[in-house]
Amino acid sequence: MVVATIPLRTPLLRGERRLRIALVGLPGGGKTTLFDVVSSTAPNRGELTGTHRVYRECSVQIGLDEASVVDLPSIHTLHDLQGDDLSALKYLLWGDDRPPVSVHEQSGPPAPFAPPDLIIQVVDATSLQSHLELALELSQLGRPIVLALNHMDEALRKGLYINVKVLEKLLGMPVVPTVALMGQGIAQLFAAAVSAAREAICPLPQPPSRHIAESLRPLTAAMNRPDIHAAFRVPHPLLLEQFAADDGFVEGELGQHFPGLLPELRALREAAGLGLPRPLAEELHADRHHRAATLVEAAMRMGAPAATGGWRYWLDELFLHPQGGLIGSLAVFAAVLFVVFEISGWIDSMTTARLAEAFADWQPVSTGGVVGRAVLDGLIGLTGIVVPYMIPLVMLLVTLEQAGLMHRIAFVVDRGFHQIGLHGGVAVPFLLGLGCNVPAISGAARATSGRERVIASVLISFVPCSARSAIILAIAGKYLGAGGVFGIFALTLILIAVMGRLLSRGDREPGPGQVPEIPPYAMPTGRILLAETWDRTSDILTIVTPLLVGGSVVLALLTHVGADSVINTLLTPVTVWWLGLPLALGVPLLFGVLRKELSLLMIYQALGTQEIGNLLDSVQITVLLLFLTFYIPCVSTFAVMLRTIGRRNALFSVSISVGVALLVAVVARLLLSGVRALVA
Repeated sequence: MVVATIPLRTPLLRGERRLRIALVGLPGGGKTTLFDVVSSTAPNRGELTGTHRVYRECSVQIGLDEASVVDLPSIHTLHDLQGDDLSALKYLLWGDDRPPVSVHEQSGPPAPFAPPDLIIQVVDATSLQSHLELALELSQLGRPIVLALNHMDEALRKGLYINVKVLEKLLGMPVVPTVALMGQGIAQLFAAAVSAAREAICPLPQPPSRHIAESLRPLTAAMNRPDIHAAFRVPHPLLLEQFAADDGFVEGELGQHFPGLLPELRALREAAGLGLPRPLAEELHADRHHRAATLVEAAMRMGAPAATGGWRYWLDELFLHPQGGLIGSLAVFAAVLFVVFEISGWIDSMTTARLAEAFADWQPVSTGGVVGRAVLDGLIGLTGIVVPYMIPLVMLLVTLEQAGLMHRIAFVVDRGFHQIGLHGGVAVPFLLGLGCNVPAISGAARATSGRERVIASVLISFVPCSARSAIILAIAGKYLGAGGVFGIFALTLILIAVMGRLLSRGDREPGPGQVPEIPPYAMPTGRILLAETWDRTSDILTIVTPLLVGGSVVLALLTHVGADSVINTLLTPVTVWWLGLPLALGVPLLFGVLRKELSLLMIYQALGTQEIGNLLDSVQITVLLLFLTFYIPCVSTFAVMLRTIGRRNALFSVSISVGVALLVAVVARLLLSGVRALVA
């Protein structure tokens, strides 16, 4: 066996070493979109102190490292800021550790967390020059900076070609092309950020042009004092340029803390502007504008708009575009339904159904024979789970993953899943749940951790698997019509959404955000397909088989000794009083914990006919279907929950499913009975 080795970059940036990243940029650059892509399900929100400028903050997982990412309000410039804009600069400089010059301020620090270790400036590639002016200013902060060259797809469509390597060399900072709206380049961006922070690479100095630097030389020498640096804790080039540009905050603080020095500094500033073609502040601004234009001229060329075509382009438009991606996701959902109800149904008829038919005449009466028959029923039920539904569906989804499609679907649906406290990475397990909840919960355990794993497992247990869907289609389709079938499935979706919202609320901290990886398209390989399918289905042999066979034996022995009437009597409060169903349906409901199809067969047996519409009215049929749909999926699902989320959470999930099933069923009974009474 070949073992791949991956070099570990140390020290790991997590826990107390967690990296702090600030997202900065002009309006329209895509900063907020980028934050939405990587954010947790419930980011923290707040206002910068003394302002109405809202920031958002959350932790983000970046490989083995972690980062606290802050989405700051948009910043146009760092110079001559007033009011709310000034607070954003104060956070970038000092965070929650205010310098001596601000001790007289009554308000607290700008934000309740430390200043950033690194800045990601999100730049609009279609309007590069104005964004590079801000980049020149940010380079004076003395912190590592990574430039996210966003909207690259639009730039290419406009014929704007940017030489990333040239721009990196001129600025002295990493530059990463991105299309945040479609998740492209995000993984590379944050990998570059972690690398830049770990190596503490700051941008190249970007001093003003020579004629301005010469004019500022006396002022530079006068302000280059240890006491001023200690008071402001600001890099000298930034402090110098702020004062030279008549920044009101810097000049005011100098007046309060160095009143004897301020007249001299003002005189030197006035002298510096005498030999310039325009006032010093205007000359500094014009110089930044010129240097930004020079950078654009060196790094960008105009050409013909890039041709939009090729299968990769159209697949990305289908699976990554905010609107088109939903169409692509629905197409995959339709493919899963086709596999579940057509291909898997045909395989089931050719395997499990034939096995059941072959042994249908064996109805032993001895205790040993009953036990043997129960073991056989358990193994047939196991075959019915694995062969027709689990293996084909897992193979389909593994194929889509290898091809690179499932990562794109996960990206598109991520914001929707955030509403129920999860990330888009659980889209694959939820699709698996349409075939069988067992591999779905195992898949969710791989994709999530902690609180999110519990939420995903509980919600997946409400996804109608093929067995429950078969019951809904068989009974509701016959007695309630298409409207009844649609209503039950729609209620399932509503219930999952509501339960997700309820479970995601609470005092526990949500899991970290995730940096999406959009892999290149690739052709699936048979070896990896088989290996992954085995890896995702092999657990059922050791986890599900004992419980499924054991449960079958226990329930068969209870029936053999005549305990079925006792069971029906004990379940009277549930079946008769609460659900309003016939007493004889107690055992069929109980046997549903083995496999839902058994409930359907035993309902026919208990009522003595397959035409249950002659014995149950439409209200009772609806109540029966709702209860079967929502209460404990099956013992196999419970077994997987025991391993993935632990006994306590597994029992919690079971109690929720039983409680929801009882509540939904009785509400439906009361509402439908009331409507029927009004109509009558």
